[in-house]
Amino acid sequence: MNSVNNSITKDTFALTTPLYYVNGLPHVGSAYTTMAADAIARWQRLSGREVLLLTGTDEHGQKIQRTAEENGVEPQAHCDRISATFQELWEKLNIQYDLFSRTTAPNHKTIVQEFLGRVWEKGDIYLDQQQGWYCVACEEFKEERELLEDGFCPIHSNRKAEWRDEQNYFFRLSAYQEKLEKFYQENPDFIQPVSRRNEVLNFVKGGLQDFSISRVNLDWGIPIPENPEHTIYVWFDALLGYITPLVEAGEEVTLANALKKWYPYSLHLIGKDILRFHAIYWVAMLMSADLPLPKQVFGHGFLTKDGQKMGKSLGNTLDPVELLDKYDSDAVRYYFLRAIEFGKDGDFNETRFVNTLNADLANDLGNLLNRSLGMLKKYCKGSLDDDLTISEDNPIKKIGETLCDRTSTAYNKYQFHQACEEIMELVRACNKYIDESAPWTLHKQGESQKVQEILYSVLESVRLSGLLLSPIIPNISTKIYQQLGFDYDFNNKNLTIHSEALKDHFKWGILSLNKDLNRAVPIFAKLELGEGN
Repeated sequence: MNSVNNSITKDTFALTTPLYYVNGLPHVGSAYTTMAADAIARWQRLSGREVLLLTGTDEHGQKIQRTAEENGVEPQAHCDRISATFQELWEKLNIQYDLFSRTTAPNHKTIVQEFLGRVWEKGDIYLDQQQGWYCVACEEFKEERELLEDGFCPIHSNRKAEWRDEQNYFFRLSAYQEKLEKFYQENPDFIQPVSRRNEVLNFVKGGLQDFSISRVNLDWGIPIPENPEHTIYVWFDALLGYITPLVEAGEEVTLANALKKWYPYSLHLIGKDILRFHAIYWVAMLMSADLPLPKQVFGHGFLTKDGQKMGKSLGNTLDPVELLDKYDSDAVRYYFLRAIEFGKDGDFNETRFVNTLNADLANDLGNLLNRSLGMLKKYCKGSLDDDLTISEDNPIKKIGETLCDRTSTAYNKYQFHQACEEIMELVRACNKYIDESAPWTLHKQGESQKVQEILYSVLESVRLSGLLLSPIIPNISTKIYQQLGFDYDFNNKNLTIHSEALKDHFKWGILSLNKDLNRAVPIFAKLELGEGN
C-alpha cells in the first residue's frame, strides 16, 4: 500500500507547512515557510486545482511542560495562547489556510493511538533501555560527537544536553533501511531540492538506528495504551497532526475516514532542520503502518539578518509582527519570495528590502500602470477601440505570449524568485517600449492607431503580470485588475477553483477595458527607510 501519491488526481493538490512548536512566539522562519506554502496553494488554485493547505501547531512534550511551569501557567493555557499568535500572524500575512491542526485537539489522541496500534501489531515497537545525551530544546538525543564543548547542543548553543538513562519504547527504523533506499532510488524527486536529497541519502547510507518514541515521568502528552506510564514522544505524536484534521466534521474519528480525500499529501514544506524527521522517520512510520507515502518533501534554507545568524543573545532577531506593522503583507511576501532563491539560505536586510520593493513594485510595475492609464485618458479619452489588433512583430506581444509557460514552470518548481524575474522582465520591457515608441509624439502627429496599439500592449502586459503575481502579492494584483475594469478579487478562494472564465486570462491579448478608467490610484506606495538604516 506504500505507493506514492496514489489517490491524488491532477485536479487535487494538498500540502502542509510544519506543525510549529509552541515553546515560543512565531518567528520569521515560520512566517517564511508559511508564505511560501500559501503562494504554492494560491498558484495551484489559480491553475484550476482543488487545494487543501494545512498548517498548525505541535503542542506536546517536555519543553512545553517546562516552559509553562516557568511562566506559572498550565500547559494547555500556554498552548492556547501561543497557538493563537500563529493564527493571528497568518491573518496578518494574508495566509489562506484550510485547516489548522493542533496536537491537543480532542480527535488527535484517537488517531495517534490507532496509528501506533498498527505499528505495534507489525512488531516494529519494542521496549529497551535508552542512554544518551538529550537536548530538551531539540526534543532529541544527540551523539556525543555532535555536542559542542562542555556538552552544549550545536543548535541551541546556550543549552547543555542532559544525560538520560531510562526505559523507552523504540521504533525499528533500522528494519526499513533497504526499503527506504529503494524508495529514494525509485522516486528521485521525493526529496527536494537536490542538495537536501543528497543530505538524506548520505545519512541513510551511514546506517539507520532505531529511535525512541516514548518518555517516562512526563505528564504532558498522549499515553501509550499498552503501558500508560510511558508518554508518546514527539514523532509518533506530532507527525500524526498532518492526518488528524482530515476527518470531516460529524464523521467517526478513524484513520480510514481521515485518509479518504486529501491524503496522501502532494507536498510537505519544511525547514531543512527537520528534514530527517519528515524524509526518513515519517516515511518509515508510514511504511510500517501500511499507509500511502506523500509525493514530495521540500526542505528550504535558513534565514539570516544582515549576514548574521539571528538569535536573542545577539539581539538581532526579526519580529515578523513588527515587520508587518511597518510594511504591509504584500511587501513582506514579495521580498522573501522574490529576493531569496527558495531552497537556499537567504538574508534579510532592510535597505535591500526597501530597494527591492521600490524598484520592482513602485518604480517599474506601479509607475508603468499609472503612466499608461494616464496616457490612455489623455490621448484616447480613457478607452480603446473594440476591434484593436496587435501586430505579430510587436516586441511586447512576443514576450507576453510565452510568459505564462515560463512562469508556470517556475511556480511548479517552487522557484518564486524566477517567476518574479520572468514577470519583471516583461514589465521592464514595457517601460522601455514606451520610452522608445514615444506615444506622446505619435499623438501630436495624429497617429492614434499606433498610440492605441502601444497602450493596449502595455496595459495587457500589466494585466497578465498582475494575474501571474497574484499568488505572491494578491492585494496589489487585485488593485491592478480592478483598475483595468475587471471585478476580480484574488483573495476570493472560490474565484479560481475550476474557473472556466479565468482560463482565457492566462493568454496575452484578451484585455477588455471599461469605457471609464478614471480609477487610477497608486498600487504601491514608495517605501522609505526608517531611522538607523
